[in-house]
Amino acid sequence: MFEAAQSLRGEFAELEAKMADPQTHSDMALSRKIGRRYQELTPIIKGLDSYARLGGDLAAAAELAAEDDSFAAEADALRVELDTVVEKLTRLLAPRDPNDAADCIMEVMAGAGGEESALFAGDLFNMYTRFAAIRGWKVEVLDSQLTDLGGYKSVTFAVKATGVPDPDNAPYGVLKFEGGVHRVQRVPVTESQGRIHTSAAGVLVMPEVEDAEVEINDEDLRVDVYRSSGPGGQGVNTTDSAVRITHLPTGIVVSSQNERSQLQNKEQAMRVLRARLIAKAEEEAASAASAARRSQVRTVDRSERVRTYNFPENRIADHRIGYKAYNLDLVLNGELQAVIDALQAADLEERLTQSSTNS
Repeated sequence: MFEAAQSLRGEFAELEAKMADPQTHSDMALSRKIGRRYQELTPIIKGLDSYARLGGDLAAAAELAAEDDSFAAEADALRVELDTVVEKLTRLLAPRDPNDAADCIMEVMAGAGGEESALFAGDLFNMYTRFAAIRGWKVEVLDSQLTDLGGYKSVTFAVKATGVPDPDNAPYGVLKFEGGVHRVQRVPVTESQGRIHTSAAGVLVMPEVEDAEVEINDEDLRVDVYRSSGPGGQGVNTTDSAVRITHLPTGIVVSSQNERSQLQNKEQAMRVLRARLIAKAEEEAASAASAARRSQVRTVDRSERVRTYNFPENRIADHRIGYKAYNLDLVLNGELQAVIDALQAADLEERLTQSSTNS
């Protein structure tokens, strides 16, 4: 049943050898890449070992049970244990996004709704920041544009795991389903007559890639510098430290103004540019990719919503999977795991269905 997966043993052995080589650890990018793949393969190899061991034990117990009924209970117990291993291995071997084990870069952008939309974008950013803190992840703001009331026209940030997590627990693998348009229904702070308004904010989730994973030619870049705006202190606001980079072949524009130095801002902007280029290349290469990729709506159009946050009813609803719960206050405080679990379960079911269809 899992014969094809046996080829992974050779790759696993090569990874172990590379991890034991001191030269590997002199290249941090390579070390992280090898570590992530090793972490991804470890449960698969352990599962294959358990599958082989239990299969042999079960065959022996079944043979003995044919002659001695006292071995029947042992055979039954081994059969249950083997079924559990088969189920886990089937999940692990289902086709998946190769970027699932990566850290991620997220962008939250205000859409229709003016100041209220910007305030909602801030609520979403705070929700992801609190969720990351619960998971033990680090959040690093790369660029932000604040409004007068403390909302965000846009905020770009990196979410990084500590150590080398498995793909089901890495930032991109967990948060990629957040991509799309999020709609809010509530009475805005700017509303004087108590009427409920509907506005929206867009979320984009991209895997963070090492600079060696995407080639960017200097001649393809136009780099503009300008004076930062908004909060940040005297040093930020009085020097031309903000950086805007335009990738001429694709027209992608990224910016960063949160750091004090022009060099730091350029480095942050390049991180975002690499992530956007990878996301664009993958989208073009596979227009009919996974459900998670299709769900990432780039335009903040209310008709293309993926989730609704209804404040009067304290309700959150994810329209892609029919998920609904009445704990919006807790979700906005970072308790997003139940929603993530439901989305990951739906994604796994789809991947297993595709795998069985293609086999």
